[in-house]
Amino acid sequence: MQIGHKIKMLRIKNGLTQEELADRSELSKGFISQIERDLTSPSIATLVDILQCLGTNLRDFFNDSFDEKVVFSKDDAFVKENADLKHVIRWIVPDSQKNHMEPILLELAPGGSSEVDDPHEGEEFGYVLSGSVYIHLAGRKYRAKKGESFYYKPNFVHYISNAGKTEAKVLWVSTPPSF
Repeated sequence: MQIGHKIKMLRIKNGLTQEELADRSELSKGFISQIERDLTSPSIATLVDILQCLGTNLRDFFNDSFDEKVVFSKDDAFVKENADLKHVIRWIVPDSQKNHMEPILLELAPGGSSEVDDPHEGEEFGYVLSGSVYIHLAGRKYRAKKGESFYYKPNFVHYISNAGKTEAKVLWVSTPPSF
């Protein structure tokens, strides 16, 4: 195991510079650099301090098992139907609210729409799988049909509605999670 490389990846994941990690762990930037390049090895006590600054511990750091679920089936989806708005939302990645992105499958019956969403931080992306939809954004209406995608920053009131006479399906990804 390359301890230095793994420390470097954790540091980058936490958005820290070598200098910031050095300050937090009361070490020199040069020493952190040498550790990351596997030119030197820290003592156990120093490694514990570094890992604590990186939000982990020895057990988790040396645990090479990867138990995060990567592939999800339709049985994993959580489904919510709204008869008034004529839509079905399928959260296709369970517990994605804790992640940076939240993908859903939105099915809109003719005349259906998503809920109106107030402005918020983040980004919205969608890919129209079938039918056609209107993206309502800041009082304007944009049309996207099967095979087309949309992307916008949700700085304004926004929602999606079915633009046709058949069901529309959209793969919609929001960051941060908002559905």
